[in-house]
Amino acid sequence: MSKQKILITKRVYPDAVEFLKGRFEVDYEGTNAGLGTEQFIERARGCGAVVSQLTDKLGAEVLARLDGVKVIANVAVGYDNVDVPAATARGIAVTNTPGVLTETTADFAFTLLMATARRIPEAHAFVHSGAWKTWLIDLLAGQDIHGATLGLVGLGRIGAAVARRARGFGMRILYCDAMAAPLELEKELGATRVGMEELLREADFVSLHVPLTAETKHLIGRAELALMKPTAVLINTSRGPVVDEAALAEALESKTIWAAGLDVFEAEPKVHEKLLALDNAVLAPHIASASVATRRRMSMMAAENAAAALEGVKPANLLNPEVWK
Repeated sequence: MSKQKILITKRVYPDAVEFLKGRFEVDYEGTNAGLGTEQFIERARGCGAVVSQLTDKLGAEVLARLDGVKVIANVAVGYDNVDVPAATARGIAVTNTPGVLTETTADFAFTLLMATARRIPEAHAFVHSGAWKTWLIDLLAGQDIHGATLGLVGLGRIGAAVARRARGFGMRILYCDAMAAPLELEKELGATRVGMEELLREADFVSLHVPLTAETKHLIGRAELALMKPTAVLINTSRGPVVDEAALAEALESKTIWAAGLDVFEAEPKVHEKLLALDNAVLAPHIASASVATRRRMSMMAAENAAAALEGVKPANLLNPEVWK
């Protein structure tokens, strides 16, 4: 009996590849470039599973051409690159990799907050340039973090983990979410639920922790930025399109807000040209979950999800359980 076949669309940690090779026939695209759409469709023929990444845009038109695919295992907690309703309509299970990256992403969100507040990239460049000649009273003066107000837009796993870090800095914590957190969690975090407008007006730091949906696209635009303090810092480690990049660039240039730290962008890897020119925009290349241990575990979790589905076991991280019968 021939083995079932799996397509891995882009380079992952080798542990995951070896795990799958022990059970299935594996077609591994072990490059950083990955596959173009037509290449992907061609290579997916005859495969029961696909291990995908966020750079694979699996919309309804692509999914309609994936004959025989039973599961798409996305190596990410976010899954806006996959049209889940379209997959569900075709009976394709879709999985993600939640939980494992929560603490690592929260570490990075707080790192980005601190680096932006205290102007670390500017300071690094200043020293390396040779421009540092003497101590000055206001040289690269930044914003205090301790005792400041942190506004969390979204209090899911990652938002709550960021709040725990903020408590160590004595920060006042506000949050905005469609659903109120359990009272025990609010008490543990010392977090108060408020409306979006109040959060934006009150917060010294606004950190975004929402999935990308039709409702959250451009959640932060010109009107929202205008509500923020001129000393406020915006942090985004969620998804790029949650922020209107052009509006943010204008707000930073005009000093409507003080600074922004961004790990994600609207049209990755393209970045709005105005942001690239601004010293008060601290930019990272979508690396919030990029610790060696976490990215290795994400790769393995996606592989385990794909393997489970092909072996008739309900995957642990199934996004559309209605397809599982």
